[in-house]
Amino acid sequence: MTTRFKNLDGSGPQPFGTVFKWAVADKLAGRRRKSPDHAPVPRVEPDLTLLHTPPAPGEGARLTWLGHASWLVQLDGLSLLIDPVLRDAINVVIRRNVPPGVPIDKLPPIAASLVSHNHYDHLDLPTLVDVGAPIVTGLGHAPVFKGTRLGVTELNWWQSTQVGPVTVHFVPSQHWSRRGLNDANQMLWGGFVVEGSTARVYHSGDTAWFKGFADIGKRFPGLDAALLPIGAYDPEWFMSRQHMNPEDAARAYEALGARRFLAMHWGTFKLTDEPLDEPPRRLDTEWNRRGWPREDLHVLPVGGTLTVRAG
Repeated sequence: MTTRFKNLDGSGPQPFGTVFKWAVADKLAGRRRKSPDHAPVPRVEPDLTLLHTPPAPGEGARLTWLGHASWLVQLDGLSLLIDPVLRDAINVVIRRNVPPGVPIDKLPPIAASLVSHNHYDHLDLPTLVDVGAPIVTGLGHAPVFKGTRLGVTELNWWQSTQVGPVTVHFVPSQHWSRRGLNDANQMLWGGFVVEGSTARVYHSGDTAWFKGFADIGKRFPGLDAALLPIGAYDPEWFMSRQHMNPEDAARAYEALGARRFLAMHWGTFKLTDEPLDEPPRRLDTEWNRRGWPREDLHVLPVGGTLTVRAG
């Protein structure tokens, strides 16, 4: 099957030989870095009473990290989920290092679930079915949801849709997609800009560093928050084509021109070789090296909440 989608630079998925070298050959040969499957990651109990009252128009956006790339984004009276993966494990084998910030049964009513791409650590079908909200995602995803009775809105890069008073824009990322053996890049990957009356929030999805960050920043100036991945980068010879390390994420934040950096995609699932708790330490070092204001950096605990607004 020929690939349907490519990155902005024309690149496609990793060749099978490269994947085999990383996943099998280097592992058997002992060439991969070893680190524990678990590590302490801060988690707080969320204020469920607060979360069940979304900010009204004019009150900005309330952002709650649920772990990994999963967020509860609340603005203009609505609650949205982005990449919700709230079960104990993905693919049965990879178990959570830390419980989700808010369990499914404690979530407020959700107006829509935004899904950046079809990898199992971002598109968890049982979670999405249990939530029961309509789906907003990239082109080609409708077959995943066949038989679920969930409404699906598919978007191309730079297209938008309305969820009540909130505008959801689908924007490029540097990644790839696959959910089965023969569907490489048949479904479009990307990120989201969620735009309300007094807040504009960017969620990158999974992405490597790419020049598209500057394009996103130009099309959506004044981003109040950039939710950026800082984990799943080791070994970098393989992962740098699809994920960012903390230093890459700092470059992305700079290119976007966002006001605040919120870290994600670390500490929840052991997907790659670095220690689960290493990414925030590297990000902290890079932030200090650049001399940026500390108040603009937010490494929330799982379950932690931050409210942002324009101006």
